[in-house]
Amino acid sequence: MSLSNKVAIAIAAHPDDIEFQMAGTLMLLKQAGYETHYMNVSSGNCGSLEFDSKRTRVVRAGEGKQAAKILGAKFHPSLTDDLEIFYDLKMLRRLAAVIREVKPSIVLTHSPQDYMEDHMNTCRLAVTAAFTHGMPNFKTIPSRPIYNGDVTLYHCMPHGLRDGLRRRVWPGAYVNVASVQETKRNSLAAHKSQQGWLDASQGMNSYLLAMEEMSLELGKMSKKFKYAEGWRRHLHLGFAARDIDPLAEVLKSNYLINKAYEQALENLQ
Repeated sequence: MSLSNKVAIAIAAHPDDIEFQMAGTLMLLKQAGYETHYMNVSSGNCGSLEFDSKRTRVVRAGEGKQAAKILGAKFHPSLTDDLEIFYDLKMLRRLAAVIREVKPSIVLTHSPQDYMEDHMNTCRLAVTAAFTHGMPNFKTIPSRPIYNGDVTLYHCMPHGLRDGLRRRVWPGAYVNVASVQETKRNSLAAHKSQQGWLDASQGMNSYLLAMEEMSLELGKMSKKFKYAEGWRRHLHLGFAARDIDPLAEVLKSNYLINKAYEQALENLQ
């Protein structure tokens, strides 16, 4: 494998997380010729006041499949249930098997800092699963062969654009998603069961409006785009032979590096 391996996967915790913060970038990669994949580690079984766990699991899987279809991405089934995403060996082996099966060169996933453990544990699992993609002595469940080549991970913004201690999190780069915002909205709308649940549990009023406002806020932060998604790139060590930024290479004018963020990194050295 090399940088010409045009495969990307979005790995999130729950059905609708991808649609909130990652879907625009995933669609732009699809338009650029990438094979795209869509995976929620959890089934979303706790996200309902109307259905029991078993029924909610089925409903949300159907919604996720429909959303993935709208985004033009291959759907991968969940591995566990809500609040049961733990950074443990069995879960890591199972997610690593998905990584080796898909063979992505780009992995989109959650922020290391977020408001809930499912998001942060999914992030940790995705990072380590990607790290093992070329390790023959690490066994996956089910067994899958390794693949070689560079993998670049990008972390989306935490929900609310803040960490669990209320501190603002700034992107390292912005992606202009204005051209795909309508489709992004349609993919989120596929999760019809979440309207009442999110209103009641998180006071989000309209989940579609909440996504719209986050996209607009990130666009405003970019000082260039109307609608944007924000990303922080993971350190390349152990994942790629050199410091690469494939989103910048592929998305070109739709990708804007946050120079203030990069300068802040330099000042820490």
